[in-house]
Amino acid sequence: MNLIPAFFAGAALLAATAAYADSRVFIVANQPDGYGIDLCLARGEKCGAPAAAAYCQSREFAQAVAYRRVDPDEITGAVPKASGPACAHGVCSEYVAITCQR
Repeated sequence: MNLIPAFFAGAALLAATAAYADSRVFIVANQPDGYGIDLCLARGEKCGAPAAAAYCQSREFAQAVAYRRVDPDEITGAVPKASGPACAHGVCSEYVAITCQR
């Protein structure tokens, strides 16, 4: 009979852990603005951490756990293929993946 309360306690603990570990990956177009933040995000450098954290917090997530450049080929169906050259007028189409966690 003591097994049933232990089962429900374990299930509640597992549900609380799953809710805490809620994470989502956002794909953001990398718009070079001359300030270098986009380059930091795209290269995964340490200087991109504040920008990634601000992005996550603006979407009601607690923290950014990862950020990196993403090739358009990695994004299935979400990004249309460019018909022309990859870089038009010196501006290349790049995307950044930011993983946010609650």
